[in-house]
Amino acid sequence: MTRLSVNVNKIATLRNARGGDVPNVVQVAMDCERFGADGITVHPRPDERHITTKDVYDLKEAVRTEFNIEGYPDDRFIKLIEEIRPEQVTLVPDPPGVLTSNAGWNTKANIELLSDLASHFRTLGIRSAVFVDTQAESIEYAAQSGMDRIELYTGPYAEGYHKNREDAIAPYVHASALAHSLGLGVNAGHDLSLENLRFFKEQLPHLDEVSIGHALIADALYLGLENTVQRYKYLLR
Repeated sequence: MTRLSVNVNKIATLRNARGGDVPNVVQVAMDCERFGADGITVHPRPDERHITTKDVYDLKEAVRTEFNIEGYPDDRFIKLIEEIRPEQVTLVPDPPGVLTSNAGWNTKANIELLSDLASHFRTLGIRSAVFVDTQAESIEYAAQSGMDRIELYTGPYAEGYHKNREDAIAPYVHASALAHSLGLGVNAGHDLSLENLRFFKEQLPHLDEVSIGHALIADALYLGLENTVQRYKYLLR
């Protein structure tokens, strides 16, 4: 079964808007696990506009499922990964000022960097994933770098879903099959929702994990967190 990792960045955004500790990021993460989530994802950006460095250390002590940390591999991020040692690290190519991850790595141009990182994380016992688009070349070089998994950027799929879902999913079907044939695990994330997740899952038989934050937290405002997590889990069965 495809695993659900809940991204709790938006909980930190809400907390930071007022200051203090409400809502409590650690408590929400623990609740998500209790309600059925298979993992917790965070993306600690340099400006700490949502998840802070302190949050990452606090979550390390509390998370009992899989802890996945996303980020651009600058010195600050690598040091954090070395100290926390999460189960998975997902590398994104975002420069510091980007609002959200909206493109995959050029894995060919960055093959040396990604290879060094994959080797380093493996010595630490950390599974590595690299955020990519659906182009075959990107996936082939991800495999050459020694990364354990790719994470498919699903923004274009979500955007095209209501226009023509078969056309929208086609590049992801090919990308997933290629990755699997090259020995890569397949994760996915960005704008997956209660509307488009079931079809995505049905078409990608080798899908290991999805990371969902914005839509899930927005749905929870109406449906409640427990109900929402369980609805997403149901769609992944």
